[in-house]
Amino acid sequence: MRLGIFLLTENYGGSARTTIANDIELGVYAEELGFDEVWFAEHHFNGFSVIPNPTLMMAALAARTTRIRIGSAALLAPFYQSIRLAEEIATLDNLSSGRIDAGFAKGGFAYDIDLFEKSPQDLRQEMFDSVDKIGDTLYGNPILEPKPLQKSIPFYIATFSTNETIEYAAKEGYGLMFSQGATLQQCSDAQELYRQIAGEYPEVVLMRVFYMDEDYQSAYQNALPATDHFIKSMRAVKSKEKRPNFHQENYSALRDQRFQFFDGKNFLDNAILGNREECQAEIEKISGEIKNLHLVLKVASSDTTQTREMLKRFSQEIQPHIK
Repeated sequence: MRLGIFLLTENYGGSARTTIANDIELGVYAEELGFDEVWFAEHHFNGFSVIPNPTLMMAALAARTTRIRIGSAALLAPFYQSIRLAEEIATLDNLSSGRIDAGFAKGGFAYDIDLFEKSPQDLRQEMFDSVDKIGDTLYGNPILEPKPLQKSIPFYIATFSTNETIEYAAKEGYGLMFSQGATLQQCSDAQELYRQIAGEYPEVVLMRVFYMDEDYQSAYQNALPATDHFIKSMRAVKSKEKRPNFHQENYSALRDQRFQFFDGKNFLDNAILGNREECQAEIEKISGEIKNLHLVLKVASSDTTQTREMLKRFSQEIQPHIK
């Protein structure tokens, strides 16, 4: 099992500049703590998750680190010119001395579809076509420069357990990537379908909300504000609304404001929460079900200092006990 962190460059009321800088520092700190991977999201046209250019974040972190792998979770493939993106990925692989993982997703937010002039019905096939072209360019186009350092940059395809997407990844030999709300059963079923097609289990990148406290209940309550605010902010972008202001004290009245697309209850019901023993038990449950696991933690905190402390506690109190 490999361990990583998930960074979405979340702005809880400060400046975008500070928020971006904080995430780079968190990536550097993750390497210091011994984590294996850092994964950057891609979100457009909102003031909360200010990360429209994950490749720039990946390049900045590559310049500050030497060991940790750096991934995209995920590049919204339909919104790029494929050959141009292949060049960026190859350049990143050189900048990082061969430490790049490339995750791809189809996207689908309302602003994205309108401003990138896409049809929501075509996004999945456009993702497949784009990833095919990126792979062909990286390793089949003799005029590509610079060429990637890795003989095969790991590719991962984000899915909500959609059979068509799983089948595509299996036929191409790519890994699977699951969001924070994916249930363990969905992930298990997806890896089994993949195995039936490919004859082997995939590499699985699984995001999970994480919060340590004295027990599960207190961890759940303390993880709720930041998680709910993320959900509300993403729903706002999906429906072209302004991001909401963050008010910690208001969250007791907002716990039931959950909808279908981003389900905060799913995020927390599938999270890694509690004291050391409870968190360890959940991780062992996950690793017992999912083969070739990349477990990627999303700390549920609006405070960078608290996030750093939570990652430190994980590395000191939980990681040494993981089988």
